Amino acid sequence: MPKGYVILTEVIRDPEGMQAYSRAAGPSIRESQAKVLVVDRQPDLLEGEWPATQTVVLEFASVEAARTWYMSDTYQAAAKIRHDAAVSNVVIVSGFDADVG
Repeated sequence: MPKGYVILTEVIRDPEGMQAYSRAAGPSIRESQAKVLVVDRQPDLLEGEWPATQTVVLEFASVEAARTWYMSDTYQAAAKIRHDAAVSNVVIVSGFDADVG
């Protein structure tokens, strides 16, 4: 089963609010056993546009695990804080499993 990844692109409008969001979201990320792979404020843009001021990538055991985390009451409470502090895009993507024929 391929891993699941949550990618967040954020235009931060309230840095203190985002710090509160990080404190609120952290326990749910740890409980879900996700790995924080990327937190980047200066990606190396090679093509197109990237208006986000922060990009975050989280790795989960599966797409279903990522979806369960995102929809959890604990994370949704944290997400409300993020909604007030930033304009965000969030996607869940499936990892590539090279062993699948």
